[in-house]
Formats: sequence, C-alpha cells, structure tokens
Amino acid sequence: MSTDPQRDPPPVGEEIHLPGNSLIPVLTAVGITVALVGVTTTWLFTIAGGILTIVCIVRWVRDTRRDVSELPLQH
Repeated sequence: MSTDPQRDPPPVGEEIHLPGNSLIPVLTAVGITVALVGVTTTWLFTIAGGILTIVCIVRWVRDTRRDVSELPLQH
C-alpha cells in the first residue's frame, strides 16, 4: 500500500487542519500599498500604511502560533 500524501486521503478519523477565514492578508496588502503610495505622495500615508502593515503582521503571526499550538502532538 502506498502512502503518497499527494494522492491518498488521510486515514479515517484524522482531521485536516485548515486556517479560519481572515482579512489579515488583505489588510496587510492594503497597508503595504498605502505605504508605497505614501512614498511618492506624502509621509502621512507612509506612516499610516507602515503602522497598518506592522499591526497586521504581528496579529497574523500571533494567530498562526495559536493555531499551531492547538494541533495534536503527532503533526
């Protein structure tokens, strides 16, 4: 019996972990875009976009760490 994870489904009873829905990636992209637009227009956009980006990245990392810590030990 082959155990190719790309072709074979997981064993019965094994859960597949999927992250929940989140707007964090979209908000991170918006923050980066606003910061880049601010580089060519005004420093206020640069600061606002930078703050939004940093806050989103910190939140994203924190959420990912929490999700990973909730996984079963054998993963």
